[in-house]
Amino acid sequence: MFKNYLKIAWRNLLKNKGYSAINIGGLALGMAVTLIIGLWVHDELSHNNYFSKRDRIAQVFQSQTFNGNTDSGPAIPRPLEMGLRNGYMDNFKHLVMASWNNSVYLNYEDKSLSKTGNFMQEEAPELLGLTILKGEKNGLRKINSIMLSESVAQALFGEENPIGKVVRANSQYDMEVTAVFEDIPMNNSFNDLEYIMPWEKYLTIFEWIQNAEDQWGNNSFQMFVQLADNTSMEQVSATIKDVKKNLNEDTAEFNPQLFLLPMKDWYLRSSFENGKQVGGRIKYVWLFGIIGGFVLLLACINFMNLSTARSEKRAKEVGIRKSIGSQRNQLIYQFLSESFLVVLFAFCLAILIVLLSLDGFNDLAKKEIDFPWKDGLFWAISFAFILFTSLLAGSYPALYLSSFKPVDVLKGTMTTGKYAGLPRKILVILQFTVSVAFIIGTVIVMQQINYAKDRPVGYDKEGLVQIPTMSQDFEGKYDLMRSEFLTSGAVMEMSSSSAPTTQIWSNRGGFNWEGKPEGFQEDIAWTDVSPEYAKTLNLKILEGRDFSREFATDSNAVLINETAVKYMGLTDPVGKFIKDDDVEDPFPPLKIIGVVQDMIAQSPYEPVKQGIYAYDKHGNASFYNLRLNPDNSANENISTIESVFKSHFPDIPFQYDFVDSEYGEKFAAEERIGTLSAIFTALAILISCLGLFGLTSFVAEQRKKEIGVRKVLGASVFNVWNMLSKDFLKLVTISCFIAVPISYYIMNGWLQDYPYRVILEWWIFLLAIVGALAITILTVSFQAIKAANSNPVKSLRME
Repeated sequence: MFKNYLKIAWRNLLKNKGYSAINIGGLALGMAVTLIIGLWVHDELSHNNYFSKRDRIAQVFQSQTFNGNTDSGPAIPRPLEMGLRNGYMDNFKHLVMASWNNSVYLNYEDKSLSKTGNFMQEEAPELLGLTILKGEKNGLRKINSIMLSESVAQALFGEENPIGKVVRANSQYDMEVTAVFEDIPMNNSFNDLEYIMPWEKYLTIFEWIQNAEDQWGNNSFQMFVQLADNTSMEQVSATIKDVKKNLNEDTAEFNPQLFLLPMKDWYLRSSFENGKQVGGRIKYVWLFGIIGGFVLLLACINFMNLSTARSEKRAKEVGIRKSIGSQRNQLIYQFLSESFLVVLFAFCLAILIVLLSLDGFNDLAKKEIDFPWKDGLFWAISFAFILFTSLLAGSYPALYLSSFKPVDVLKGTMTTGKYAGLPRKILVILQFTVSVAFIIGTVIVMQQINYAKDRPVGYDKEGLVQIPTMSQDFEGKYDLMRSEFLTSGAVMEMSSSSAPTTQIWSNRGGFNWEGKPEGFQEDIAWTDVSPEYAKTLNLKILEGRDFSREFATDSNAVLINETAVKYMGLTDPVGKFIKDDDVEDPFPPLKIIGVVQDMIAQSPYEPVKQGIYAYDKHGNASFYNLRLNPDNSANENISTIESVFKSHFPDIPFQYDFVDSEYGEKFAAEERIGTLSAIFTALAILISCLGLFGLTSFVAEQRKKEIGVRKVLGASVFNVWNMLSKDFLKLVTISCFIAVPISYYIMNGWLQDYPYRVILEWWIFLLAIVGALAITILTVSFQAIKAANSNPVKSLRME
């Protein structure tokens, strides 16, 4: 019986090729979008699945309160390690101190590479469960050992056995390769871990790290833990909550509280607001999951509308089959079989669309998603998905068509009830409500991105290049390199800084100044710069003057930004002194010699942070900042700079970044969301238009004799077009009035995550309404005009 159902379904599809193409194409498009979104959601939710112990791994976070505002983050002080080891190790199987990501130059023979990794304690490979391909698992037990990722080992040594080979790091120290570990896949934390060096080596390289052994206020490190078998995240978090505060009374004023952030939350739920976990990327997972569901629903609505549009043509078939004994359930099975066949074809076409678009989607979404050909669960879910979609898309047509009475159909007196068209009208309203909401959401996302992009950055980022200077080879050579670069003609000005232009690497407190409020707890961004910093960046001096090499006293001088003036409550800042209350590591009083314009160094969606730019007298440069000569091409300038660089540092790879590109990366996540939203919005509109096209076909088919009579009595093409179009415009107008408040509520809530945000204006919603109505008119007009121009003789000759 089922075979016969499929055979009849196949014949019907072949008989109505145009209808079948539209129906299968619409469903395939919706299913393809749903499949792609499903693969993306799965990739997001499977983040860190590479780590077999992920449910027991966590990072130690702390919350601190400054003037009533609580900040949470992973930066912790070095003495916390011994505090936890001495009294709380029963809660942990492993405890590992780690640096932040470090870029180092690795040299072997004539090869020189810049790679990113961490200094970590000996238990790190065991805690992370790294797959060791060569060498020893305990590869960090010797102070001069280094563990390399598979790709780095291949790049440095080729087919040679790397174990026991010696590489030179930063032209400063020799490290013996003791292990090679498998590259960590992209959708995991530590996916950029290209080397690991011992924590003990880290302590010997930098004096400030050695001095931090007893500095509870120096939150410059990371700590990862693996829980003991008999504990839970909640229990351990509660146990260690007040450890820092109890072990050091000086930090009690900031009310530091420790807690564990599980590895499963690092990627999707790492956002905190005033000390409370408020989510993170998980909101995008929910967002696109909902979008995928709605797009599939729109495609299924199309199927219903297109099927019912053909009901008049199938009515006599139903009447004849019922008159010769077919039961209603048999007819339902028949139409569901047709639905299954359409959905099956649509699914196959959807897979083809996914395969063709997956590479482009990966580029857009910054993913490495592969189609799961060998995943049995995927195919099981897909089969269930096909059945579910078949039932969802075919249920209404099956029930509707099978309900026709054979006597009425065969006598030609079949009439529809007063509310027969209500379900289809509701479906159209639902379709365009979703589509209009998508339009509004996409416009607001794009407007927010452009609003932040148009925000003044406070400096001239065009033609500004930064070069990392992490090697000891750069020490003491700033003046020489500045002279060489300026002489080359490729550089107009040059400076150095302890942090990149687009980031803040250090925050400090413990200062005092005239007029400081009692109990004020400051948190100020700190950057060491060379005297030419403001000139190189074209930073505007608003008050006072810039650094000058002509004044020896400028070695104890600072520039502060506008926000710092307001933050510190200074009315006449130039000439005031900032003093250091830190008894562990004090510095002489610093004189404020100037106020510079605010520059965006963090998120462009956040307020500018209060900052101090201190004269770098200790050689703390991590970057050279170069202002390129605008009279030359960028390629010419970079080529000249590389030649000068290589003449002084032949064993160091030449690296550089354009600051405007680095700044542009700050918009990358939002731009990807905006672009994906725009694509899905366009597809949703297309699918909705197909549904509207189907319903217009249904109405034109149902009213063709009425249209014929009207034309015989003198109705014009415009009269007929107006008759068929006005009802659909009413439905879409209703959709707009439903979509506008819903969109306003959702997007206004989304914007609250951005302190620097666009204001929702009425024209955005009006634009969406006008656009929806215009699309409706264009879609409906095709069938309406076609019906209006039809020959009335053909529709009336049977009367």
